[in-house]
Amino acid sequence: MNARILSTLLGSTFLFAVSGAPVAMAQAVKIDSDDIGGVVTGDKGPEAGVWVIAETYDLPTRHVKIVVTDDQGRYVIPDMQSANYQVWVRGYGLVDSDPVESAPGKIVNLKAKTAPSPQAAAEVYPAHYWFSLIETPAKSEFPGTGPEGNGISPAFATQQDWIGHVKEQCHFCHQLGNKVTRTAPDVGNTVEAWDQRVQKGRSPDDIFHDGSAQYAMRGPGLGSVMNNNMTRFGRARGLGMFADWTDRIAAGEVPEMPKRPEGIERNIVVSLWDWGGGRFIHDAITTDKRNPTIHGDGRVFGVQQLSGMVATLDPKTSELDEFELEGLSGDWNPNANDHTSTIDSKGRHWMSNTGAIEGKAHDYCTNGDLSPWAALFPKQQRGGQMISVFDPETHESEAIPVCFGTHHLNFTWKGERLYYSGDTEVVGWIDVDVWDETKDPTKAVGWCPLVLDTNGDGKITQDRNQWNVLKEGGSASAEGMQGGPDSARVDNRASFDPDKDTRVSGFNYANGVSPVDDSYWVAKYTPAVPSGIIRLAPNAQKPEDCLAEYYEAPLVDGEYLAFNARGADVDADGITWVGFGTGKIGRFDRSQCKVVNGPTAHGQHCPEGWTIYDTPGPKMAGTNVGTDYFYQAWVDHHNVSGLGKGTVLFPNSAGDELLAFDAEAEKFIQLRLPYPLGFYPRGLDGRIDNEKTGWKGRGLWSTNAILTTWHQEGGEGSSEIMTHFQVRPDPLAH
Repeated sequence: MNARILSTLLGSTFLFAVSGAPVAMAQAVKIDSDDIGGVVTGDKGPEAGVWVIAETYDLPTRHVKIVVTDDQGRYVIPDMQSANYQVWVRGYGLVDSDPVESAPGKIVNLKAKTAPSPQAAAEVYPAHYWFSLIETPAKSEFPGTGPEGNGISPAFATQQDWIGHVKEQCHFCHQLGNKVTRTAPDVGNTVEAWDQRVQKGRSPDDIFHDGSAQYAMRGPGLGSVMNNNMTRFGRARGLGMFADWTDRIAAGEVPEMPKRPEGIERNIVVSLWDWGGGRFIHDAITTDKRNPTIHGDGRVFGVQQLSGMVATLDPKTSELDEFELEGLSGDWNPNANDHTSTIDSKGRHWMSNTGAIEGKAHDYCTNGDLSPWAALFPKQQRGGQMISVFDPETHESEAIPVCFGTHHLNFTWKGERLYYSGDTEVVGWIDVDVWDETKDPTKAVGWCPLVLDTNGDGKITQDRNQWNVLKEGGSASAEGMQGGPDSARVDNRASFDPDKDTRVSGFNYANGVSPVDDSYWVAKYTPAVPSGIIRLAPNAQKPEDCLAEYYEAPLVDGEYLAFNARGADVDADGITWVGFGTGKIGRFDRSQCKVVNGPTAHGQHCPEGWTIYDTPGPKMAGTNVGTDYFYQAWVDHHNVSGLGKGTVLFPNSAGDELLAFDAEAEKFIQLRLPYPLGFYPRGLDGRIDNEKTGWKGRGLWSTNAILTTWHQEGGEGSSEIMTHFQVRPDPLAH
């Protein structure tokens, strides 16, 4: 009689291990032939809320499944692909257990290992817990007085400016606090070590040289960017802050211990796969957000930047593939900088692209006789901007010339208009149905300048020379990567001419569309302080109707309640949700606004519309700013997560997690990825594979989109990973 049958017959008395040795328990674990289950015990009995990790290299790519133990230390890893697995335990307060080799259909009881010291235990804490130990200069030290004073650059008027620079410029590429960043190389004193570190980032020459350096920027290498950004702090003061941080850690300082998963967090099943072939994948997509059954049970897709390739993964078989985009393939093609993608109602894969086509601007972008949008606001582009579309059925693709920068993208809920963020001056779109019918970009492509109706007449003044220009900061390029003093705030709102409309500029990042009225919302994330959100509801035929609105989080006693806005999405009630890089989320209800246009409507005119929430991550030492760092906001309109319709999710790039927010209960749920450490999600998607199979037929998808993949657990040669998060009804469901 095998162990599973015997344990079932014995009911609530014993669970038998693979070896046959009995382990006393309240109730036996039941498994199927494709599960692994058992109990985890430690020095004091069952270990609740720890992770059981099963990893295999037997499949076409590395595959890992992770679950959490229940309050009696029991676990079930369900629906495993046939392979041999190494199974072990990781948890807060522990060090990793010795791995046990096993296979589906077996009971595996595991012995947890208590950490011998706080330092040993902290090795598996998420990066943002370590980052919380950084000591920011006190508020009283701002504005900075320069190298002859306190060493802080005069460009930093407030402590929020300093923090905004840390968050936006340093967190963009790194999880500050991971093993690599919280330790200093053994080169002289720690200040000297940091000085050398920020000058030695990877360069474009590294790209794909051996499959281990997955990404390099267009333009200067990472070292140049890090070096310049360190100088902007006031170099000696910035280096001193980071050196003090790593010195204290080297001397044994550790952060507070995170809470173990509890409640519904113990119902999570995480599956992950290596993918991408050593190339940087910024985002992944699985389906049409409006109809998440499209491509159900099929492949997932990712765009490989600077290679002109679409990566695919078949989750059922762990098989990988990749397909060339028309005219863009090659190991390093700066014109193939595909970034983010979405899927239309026909299942086609639409992408943004920060590269160019044909090396010249398109005539219709500046010629008002060819496009009414050019008549209102001609767009001078470097090169010829483009977007791509890929058909996964035929493997064919095409490049479409557009007149605006592209970055993130979302479809309207009615019709097939596809909005793009990624420009500092306009919001652009393509009407997909018109493109399919005409293949004529002058008919299908449009764009609106971001103009506020500050004279209150209900339309845009058509003479752009009559617009105010909202100046509220220095310049920063797309993604903040090339630099620009984004912390240097200059606010000219008090000098507005109230008889004029006002153009607002700043890089527009992640976006969403309202299912209520198809209005478009986007996070304006440069400068990092204050940043804000922009609303646009254009008429596709009337440029004069392109009215924008701009809202910042409230300014109270000289400080913004939240700043560094990065992503926005809109729920079924028309509420806009905002993810901030400074460890806050925002709820914005436009219906509460007393003012939406007129001479005061340029950012701080609707504090009553905002609710700001602190998130669970620790605070930066000596501040009220959180260490969480959110790239996006994503509303679950179809309960693909299993957490309920209307749940809002935020990829936490600093904290190895997707953070879910139950708006009705005002409760956070942390969907952690404990292995490999270094999970840096920028975006996420959700798909329903089979509506009839309950929790097994739905889930969230997110890729590890860190530029410095060699920083994640595993080190040099580590690959991008694709993750699938599912929520089952209880920790033992199988």
